[in-house]
Amino acid sequence: MTSRAPAKRPAHVPVMLETVREVLAVRRGDVVADVTLGLAGHAVPLLKSAGRRGRLLGLDLDADNLSRAQAALAKTKLRFDLVHSNFAGLAGALGSLGLSGVDALVADLGVASTQIDNAERGFSFLRPAKLDMRMDASRGKTAAEVLASIPEAKLAEALRRLGDEPDAEAIARTIAAARVQRPIDTTARLVSLVCQAKGIEVPRRGWGRLHPAALTFQAVRMLVNRELENLEALLSFLPSCLNPGGRAAVISFHSGEDRLVKTSFKEGAARGLYSKISPEALRPTEGEQLENPRSWSARLRWAIRA
Repeated sequence: MTSRAPAKRPAHVPVMLETVREVLAVRRGDVVADVTLGLAGHAVPLLKSAGRRGRLLGLDLDADNLSRAQAALAKTKLRFDLVHSNFAGLAGALGSLGLSGVDALVADLGVASTQIDNAERGFSFLRPAKLDMRMDASRGKTAAEVLASIPEAKLAEALRRLGDEPDAEAIARTIAAARVQRPIDTTARLVSLVCQAKGIEVPRRGWGRLHPAALTFQAVRMLVNRELENLEALLSFLPSCLNPGGRAAVISFHSGEDRLVKTSFKEGAARGLYSKISPEALRPTEGEQLENPRSWSARLRWAIRA
């Protein structure tokens, strides 16, 4: 993800934290934005670096995450503002707080550990649950509702584009046939259909690093939450939200996301919006991947505002 049982690790481990701190180089008095706040694993150390004259703006679409992050950030006794929004709402959040821009910004595009580990949210292919997958459980269509109505061809395209799923057409065809018989409304049923389409048994253990249903679950989650569209929005106005010399770090877990970030930063540099960008994506160390197996696919790219 040795015959020896792995040491128990904390429930939440922020991905590539030391790399984020090095890249953003937050100084005393900086205004920092964490636009995917989660449990404030990145936000707390960044706010501490900004100190008493600094300030942090945290955005998250998940109200449960905001509540937990609030408690963690309050312990710093430093200044912060939290907004219930995804990162596409950054510009509006800055305006509402009277901020013209930020000096450092981090976006960790992965799903939060708490969302995966909470079976009721329906994000995990390992936990039986209703098929929900909404980051904001108070609005929008659930994954079950999306799978009930999406055309087969569009589903296949989403599985390819959002999941890099090699068996996209077979999975979409299997889902389209199965939903006529009864709804695909649980995680277990979706896993079963994916494995059926691949011609394999549902694995109980020993599937290696990648579960057969992992790419499908990723694609459906990204489809439900419009993650690529929201990322495109963030990247389009990101330069205008950074102060001169401001730094941005974006961590992605999917090739489509990474391509968007890479292209946007390159185009921004060509237009003179960024003075410097990362020459290549940075990866978590082997040690970090062992400590936090969910980090293995992470890619970090950074840019500095001109």
